[in-house]
Amino acid sequence: MRILVLNGPNLNLLGTRQKSIYGNKDLDWIKDRLEKTAAELGLQIDFRQSNDEGKLVDWIGAAAGQFDGMVINPAAYTHTSVAIPDAIAAVQLPSIEVHISNVHAREEFRKHSFLAPVCVGQICGLGPDGYEWALRALHRYLSKQGEA
Repeated sequence: MRILVLNGPNLNLLGTRQKSIYGNKDLDWIKDRLEKTAAELGLQIDFRQSNDEGKLVDWIGAAAGQFDGMVINPAAYTHTSVAIPDAIAAVQLPSIEVHISNVHAREEFRKHSFLAPVCVGQICGLGPDGYEWALRALHRYLSKQGEA
């Protein structure tokens, strides 16, 4: 199984930005941890980050037939992008949305996700551990699909 892991804007600043909200782990730490989890589960991951919405959309569009599923932290695009969920719906890639902070306990505008309707689930508020749980949940979801 191949899993695409996408990260949206400003996640390249993890470890230095708003530590009280996002903690002190950087994106490389998350990537290293996910690679270990993927190896444990027998998965291959492709871990990417961009601040550009168009690049994220292009990566999703090119994922059809190359990946079995996706873990995505769209960051601020969660609340503003229609293009990203449209791309996910178009390629029909089973996806789990992940957020480091609990978006439902923050500002009102962060409580709405344009991606939620096209994702099989959402994990938020567990810090960087949420990525691991999203990968594990997606693996289980895809494994069950294969049994059907």
